[in-house]
Amino acid sequence: MTRLTEDLQAIPGLLSDTAEQLGKLLQNEAQLARAELSQKVSQAATGAAYMVGAALLSIPVLVLLLIALALFLVQQGLSPALSHLIAAGVGLAISAVLAMVGAKYLKPAELKPRMTLHQVERDVQTAKELAR
Repeated sequence: MTRLTEDLQAIPGLLSDTAEQLGKLLQNEAQLARAELSQKVSQAATGAAYMVGAALLSIPVLVLLLIALALFLVQQGLSPALSHLIAAGVGLAISAVLAMVGAKYLKPAELKPRMTLHQVERDVQTAKELAR
């Protein structure tokens, strides 16, 4: 009978320990989420910086290169209008490649906090198993 009494008296302590551990777990998960979200914000900023840099640097460079290309094509015997259209098409293709590289950094799938979501899923599974 004393063993049963001792076990019953230990239950509140166990529940208290469980609540304390759960609190620590939640704090750790919040810290992990903050760290991962900070990393993802940094990644998004890097992608945006690449896109801004590409836009700023490509404008004057592309203008000069496209003018040179158009003049070269005119010297090769093409009409000035056709030469400028070809040069514009080349400029469009280069700009599209730069934009796609920058956009890759900004995809929602790349910005998702995968580690935190995985850890939370594991914690939910653990909590379900303990509740059984």
